[in-house]
Amino acid sequence: MSKNVKHTIPPRPSLKSLEDKAVWLSFVLLAIGLHVFEATLPSLGPWFKLGLANIMTLLALVMLGARAAFMLAIARVIIGSIFIGTLFTPTFFISLAGALTAATVLVVVYQMFPRMSLIALSLLAAVAHMSGQFIAVETWFIQQPAIYYLLPPLLLLSCISGWINGAISSYIWQRLKKERL
Repeated sequence: MSKNVKHTIPPRPSLKSLEDKAVWLSFVLLAIGLHVFEATLPSLGPWFKLGLANIMTLLALVMLGARAAFMLAIARVIIGSIFIGTLFTPTFFISLAGALTAATVLVVVYQMFPRMSLIALSLLAAVAHMSGQFIAVETWFIQQPAIYYLLPPLLLLSCISGWINGAISSYIWQRLKKERL
C-alpha cells in the first residue's frame, strides 16, 4: 500500500437526514406491526383487510415524500409477509399488487393535488388497492369474469375502511404538526 494514498472520511449526514431516516424506519416498523396484526383478524371478504398499515404510508407521504411512502409500502408487504409466512405465495403477490397500485395512485394524486385531504387520498388508495388486487387475482389466479361480482361490496368496504384510515391519519398528522412547532 502506498504512503501517498489519502483516506478521506465521508461527510457526516445532516441531523435532518438522520431524523428522516429514523422516522421512516419507525413508520416501517409500525406498518409491519399493523400488517402482522391485521393478519390475525378475521376477514370481511376475500382479499379484504382493514388496511391499517396504510395509515403509515399516508403519514410517510406527507412527512417524508413520495419516494419514502412508496418504499414503505413495498417494505411493509415484503417484511410483513416474511413474518406471517406468506412470502412468494399467492397472498403475497395479491397484497403486493394492491400495495403497488395504491402507492402509485397516492403518489401521483398527491403530486397533482398536494392540498388534497388525507381522507380523500386514503379513499382513493383504498379503491386502488382493492382494484389492483382484483386485477391481479383475475390475471394470475382465477380467470373468470364472474369474480367481478364480488367487487362492488368489497369496494364499499374499502371506502369505509379508507375513510376511517384517512381520518386516523389526519388526526395523527395534525397532532404531529403541533408537536413539531
